[in-house]
Amino acid sequence: SQPPVTNLSVSVENLCTIIWTWNPPEGASPNCSLKYFSHFGNNQDKKIAPETHRSKEVPLNERICLQVGSQCSTNESEKPSILVEKCISPPEGDPESAVTELQCIWHNLRYMKCTWLPGRNTSPDTNYTLSYWHRSLGKTLQCENIYREGQHIACSFDLTKVKDSSFEQHSVQVMVKDNAGKIRPSYNIVPLTSHVKPDPPHIKNLSFQNGDLYVQWTNPQNFQSKCLSYQVEVNNSHAETHDIFYVEEAKCQNTEFKGNLEGTICFMIPGIRSDALNTVRIRVKTNKLCYEDDKLWSNWSQAMSIGQKANLTFYITTLLIIPVIVAAAVIVLLLYLKRLKIIIFPPIPDPGKIFKEMFGDQNDDTLVSSDSMGNPLHWEDPEGLTTKQPQQMLLLSITIDNTFHFSLMPKRFL
Repeated sequence: SQPPVTNLSVSVENLCTIIWTWNPPEGASPNCSLKYFSHFGNNQDKKIAPETHRSKEVPLNERICLQVGSQCSTNESEKPSILVEKCISPPEGDPESAVTELQCIWHNLRYMKCTWLPGRNTSPDTNYTLSYWHRSLGKTLQCENIYREGQHIACSFDLTKVKDSSFEQHSVQVMVKDNAGKIRPSYNIVPLTSHVKPDPPHIKNLSFQNGDLYVQWTNPQNFQSKCLSYQVEVNNSHAETHDIFYVEEAKCQNTEFKGNLEGTICFMIPGIRSDALNTVRIRVKTNKLCYEDDKLWSNWSQAMSIGQKANLTFYITTLLIIPVIVAAAVIVLLLYLKRLKIIIFPPIPDPGKIFKEMFGDQNDDTLVSSDSMGNPLHWEDPEGLTTKQPQQMLLLSITIDNTFHFSLMPKRFL
């Protein structure tokens, strides 16, 4: 077998580009066309090539090792020389202090937004910095716009797609740390063929033709129609339905579509009722024809409605009348229940009160009456049965028509 390679070394460029270099083995056979077999830990990403270097973009959050050996052919079955290993260690610092859930999204191919959560062993007033690098930038830059979104911390920076066929073949390297160097740096690699979120589309026109709903919209800028998939949502106010239609390919070939169709996407939805208010929204996402990721939907577009609007006067009148009817019904019910209680449980009379009203407290000793001329007649108590001074006297009045009237009056007025 061939002797091992010599002077294997490792270095880091940019933020996350690791480069291994080595020298050819000493004492190699002159008849051997040297090739170098290399792989990362656990036999991952094997490679046989004549170059004496190898590079890889990888987040530096964990220990990374490369093993290299020499051989005389590209045949994998040939046993290489003794493998030489060189590793690069993760950055220094407490792993619990590093930020978590570091992720970045490329919005509409215009700017990238990264978010993360503070580490467990981190002070709340930590000042974070985010550095990023892409091949088109030429150097590492620092994100200036850091802000909070609830529990997350975010930073956005411009990243505009350029007319370069290899632009999206390279990733964005990101590193987050603090100014004071108290937390452990955290790294991420963001491929530009994924994590892409388009802007919402714009609805241009809605129309009904022969019981079908025709929808026309324009795509967000920077995207070709073939690279997008669509979702159309229709809400019908009459039937209270919520329908979602998935659109993989939308073309404006039907003559029913109106207006200038240049740059316009069209879709026909059959069986939509026109006698109710239909509200339409659309959202888009990248597809796997152009991108590796097809999970990030855009926000919903601004809604547009078509159809007959509901009679608001009828609903308002109904809402006003119903409480009045309910209140009147409650009042009638209460009155009926009160009357029914009186009928079922009538009040019991008080005999003592009745006699008191009829006779009062009569302790008079003298009965006073008057003749037909109105002169009072006096009768004394002949028996002297009482010694109490009378307080009132019963007056008997006899009128011309022989009608008797009785009344009580104090004696002192007689």
